[in-house]
Amino acid sequence: MHKKISYILFSLLFLPFLLKAQLTQFKDSIIQISGITMTADSLRAVPAVSILIKGQNRGTISNQQGVFSIVAFKGDTLTFTAIGYKKKDFRIPVTLPGNAYSLLQLMVDDTTYLPVTIIKPYPSREEFEKAFVSADIPDDQYELARKNTEEAKMRAISRYVPPDAAEATNMYFNRQAQNLYYAGQLPPQNIMNPLAWAQFIQAWKRGDFKSKSNNSYGYGY
Repeated sequence: MHKKISYILFSLLFLPFLLKAQLTQFKDSIIQISGITMTADSLRAVPAVSILIKGQNRGTISNQQGVFSIVAFKGDTLTFTAIGYKKKDFRIPVTLPGNAYSLLQLMVDDTTYLPVTIIKPYPSREEFEKAFVSADIPDDQYELARKNTEEAKMRAISRYVPPDAAEATNMYFNRQAQNLYYAGQLPPQNIMNPLAWAQFIQAWKRGDFKSKSNNSYGYGY
C-alpha cells in the first residue's frame, strides 16, 4: 500500500513536466508556410493556385500576386494545383527549425493537346450566301420575352391554368365589394352599355367563344 501511494505521488510530481514537454513538442511541430507561386520560365506570379494539405480537408488559395500563407505540421505534404500548370507536391521537412518558413514554388506549364480542327472555305460564293441566309439564328432574350408575353398565348394559358392564391383572393374580395355596393338594389344591366357591346364584339372576332379541345394546348387527358 505504501509503495502504491509513493508511486502515485511520484507520478503527480512529474506529470506537469511531462505535459510541458508534450506541449513544447506540439508547438515545435506547427509551422506557418508563407510564399509565392511563380512560373518556372519567366518568374511571373501565378494567381488562384490551390494549396491543399495532402490527406486533409484544409487549404488556401494564392492571391492575384501569387502570395499565400498556410499553417501546417512539419512532415505534411502541400499540393499545388492550378489550371494550365502541372501539379506540384512539397513535403515540409521535419527538421526545419522554428515555426515559420518561406517558400518559392515554381509552377511548370502543362501542355494540353487539342483535337485537330480543319477550317475549309465554301466552294463558291453562292453556297456561302445560301448557307448564310438559311442559318438558324437563336432568339435573344428580348425575342424570348416578347414571345412569352404575347396576348394570344397569355389568353390561351389563362383558360386552363388556375389562378394563384393572391389572384383568387383579389377576385373574391372584388366580388364581395361589388355585391355590397349594390346591396338592396338591382345591379345595372349591360345590355344597353355600348362599351360592353364593343368588348363582346372584339371577343367574338377573336374567337373566344369557339369551343376548343384541351389537346390543342397540350393539356389533354
